[in-house]
Amino acid sequence: MELNTLDIMKLLPHRYPFLLVDKIVKFESGTGIAGVKNVTINEPFFQGHFPDHPIMPGVLILEAMAQVGGVYALLAKEVGEHQVPYFVGIDNAKFRKPVLPGDVLLLELTLLKVRRGIYHFSGKALVNGKLVAEAELKATFADK
Repeated sequence: MELNTLDIMKLLPHRYPFLLVDKIVKFESGTGIAGVKNVTINEPFFQGHFPDHPIMPGVLILEAMAQVGGVYALLAKEVGEHQVPYFVGIDNAKFRKPVLPGDVLLLELTLLKVRRGIYHFSGKALVNGKLVAEAELKATFADK
């Protein structure tokens, strides 16, 4: 399964400059999902983080992972179309290498469990097959 940006925008409420997923490249119900973020110098956060040494903020890498997790729940049809995702927790976040303009960020999420409406994922962010960030993420959904 592959979804482009327009497909993702039909699922998620996020829009520019906060939509941080360009493509979904893999989806397996009950298992996990993978998405791509193309990191370009045109990103608004590079104006201030940092102008002479631009790196993608770690919190935005985590947000990109969370958005991929939101797409997972919506594709799995486990939540209604009238609901929006809420990021409710981060555990064990680690940042291994900086993400730079021109990098292609592969965001891989493995579903650990769903309990009481809270999705638990193990997430990895990779650039050229190398781990740049990882975290355990929790998300839920609420009515719009």
